[in-house]
Amino acid sequence: MIIDVHTHINNYHEDRVVSLEDCLNKLTDTMAENKVDYSLVLTSYKVNEHRPSTKKVVEAIADRKNLGVVAGISYLNYNHHDLREIAEYLEAGLIKGLKLYPGYEPFYPNDMRMKVVYDMAIEYDVPVMFHSGDTYAPTGRVKYSHPIHHDDLAVDYPDLKIVICHVGNPWIKDCMEVTYKNKNVHADFSGLVLGDFSEKFERWMKNELEQMITYAGNPKYLLYGTDWPISSMKSYLNFMKNLELPEEKKEMILWKNAADLFKLDVNSFK
Repeated sequence: MIIDVHTHINNYHEDRVVSLEDCLNKLTDTMAENKVDYSLVLTSYKVNEHRPSTKKVVEAIADRKNLGVVAGISYLNYNHHDLREIAEYLEAGLIKGLKLYPGYEPFYPNDMRMKVVYDMAIEYDVPVMFHSGDTYAPTGRVKYSHPIHHDDLAVDYPDLKIVICHVGNPWIKDCMEVTYKNKNVHADFSGLVLGDFSEKFERWMKNELEQMITYAGNPKYLLYGTDWPISSMKSYLNFMKNLELPEEKKEMILWKNAADLFKLDVNSFK
């Protein structure tokens, strides 16, 4: 089984408007081609014609049993009306987690303004995913997205389930320490490349992840995610295949950890 915890249906090239239905069909077709059983769709911190709202995505995937939604939240723009809508979706079980975008927006993860979001995540027992590391856009500010800042958050909110996205790349060793030290911190390794891995970069990143697992131990904290369509599903699966790990640990990373963390009923999409 394969669960991809990190996909998007945003139109990143933005040279033309693509319908939400077409984006979802492209995602599920790509999943079928690569034998991916289930994907979480992360909505954006901003909403426009190229980036659909959480509401639209929740409604659009209602009959697609192999997709779930993680709701993007804007530090700068969300108000109590937006948060009330998110709370209603959490109450109804229509979203599986929350996503924040430090680096794309200028705030640190332990900013007190986000306390209401973290309290909500703890109440409904869902993970909060954070953009971490390099930003896709050069307008991002990476001082906000360094993985070391999640240590404060993990200590202040020991009941909060935290996911550091992209293993904080290029600060993977810092992510490694924060994950090792704090039992409530997880990491996905999505979005490490644009498109496919080159042979040289794949060797380097393979070594980095294997070092992380050696240091931080049994990879209960590590989640498989691609950041599709930015990164290729086929190339990512080949990368996973080449990791020098026992099959039972690969299974943990490919789906077991995600099913446990996001409380997914795997029988519903087998």
